[in-house]
Amino acid sequence: MTTDLQVKKFGYVFTWFDQNGDGWLTRDDFEKIAGLFTALADENDQKNKTAMHKAFMYWWSVLLQASENTPGEKIGLEEFIRIMNASVIAPENFENAVGGIADGLIGALDRDGNGSLSREEYVRMYDALGVPPATSTEAFKRLDRDGSGQLSYAEFRQAIVEFYLSADPHAPGNWLLGSMEAFQ
Repeated sequence: MTTDLQVKKFGYVFTWFDQNGDGWLTRDDFEKIAGLFTALADENDQKNKTAMHKAFMYWWSVLLQASENTPGEKIGLEEFIRIMNASVIAPENFENAVGGIADGLIGALDRDGNGSLSREEYVRMYDALGVPPATSTEAFKRLDRDGSGQLSYAEFRQAIVEFYLSADPHAPGNWLLGSMEAFQ
């Protein structure tokens, strides 16, 4: 069962993914958001670009397969929330969609290969994805659970899992994209 908190978070993700702002998600929206993510990788980093694009297209295919005959292959907000709850957050789909994006993203941004992101890397990443630096700076502080000044792969993955799956309003992962007040 989807909690009110998850509905709020899924609604924010829907708005973020709705790249043309028409109130519908389409394959074109997913191609565009995938393009924003893949643009974060170095020009020659085909491995992580491919991983992120593949994960976004997998997510889109899960949405389409679970849709209830939406005309023109469009997914509206209510249907998106229903499908997120019924299909996308199911373990087998969550890992291939959301987890695949996270893995490609960390691989693309961890340029020094230390398995973590600095605050600057994290803020730069979300700035390029449309999240204001003030928001992502505060989020980084909350997600850096050990206070090391680095967001480890494990901390990043934990934040993603909490953002999508946790019903706890105090879970640090709820800050993945900023304050919950922003999701109004």
